[in-house]
Amino acid sequence: MTVPKFDSPEEEIKKWLNYIALICLSEEFQSLKKELESIYLQSNMENVRLTAFEDALYAFLSQERDEQVYQSNAY
Repeated sequence: MTVPKFDSPEEEIKKWLNYIALICLSEEFQSLKKELESIYLQSNMENVRLTAFEDALYAFLSQERDEQVYQSNAY
């Protein structure tokens, strides 16, 4: 799934948002977010919960993109 552009159709943006919601509700995402929160708390970072959420989401989206690139190069 490609990242929608600013002027993307509403339906494409809704698909993207649903995809992100599924990621955020997954056990794997929640586990990573909690692990990052713990690490960030020990590091005395500001906005621990928000930063952990952002970093976990970025990690999942990057992983998906890397898998798509790998699959497209495998053929």
